[in-house]
Amino acid sequence: MKVIKNQSLPDKLACEGSLKNVIDALYVLNGKWKLALILSLVQSSKRFNELQHEVVGISSKVLAKELKDLELNDFIKRQVYPTTPVSIIYEATNYSETLKDVLAGLSAWGKQHREKVKESMRKQY
Repeated sequence: MKVIKNQSLPDKLACEGSLKNVIDALYVLNGKWKLALILSLVQSSKRFNELQHEVVGISSKVLAKELKDLELNDFIKRQVYPTTPVSIIYEATNYSETLKDVLAGLSAWGKQHREKVKESMRKQY
């Protein structure tokens, strides 16, 4: 774990601004599925059923709602193709690429946390 020394704490105004930014981000990316769906679609475009199989545990009702929210916030695009039956493909937009550092940081933290939990479980036994 990295320890930062001799770094002053931000002032009250900077903390308030940072808090507002975090609240705004969490409002848009709330829930446990949105970031997983964005990550899946950044890798490749997918159909609804492909997403449901890849993001294990999400129900079709929740998936439909999350996809609508992500489309509203311009993270994904829904392409409808006039085939028989109609084909609908979901793909990440360029705007979703702005979350690359967030996803990388979250992935690194998740790995670190998983190791911490494993270590504390080993100590218990």
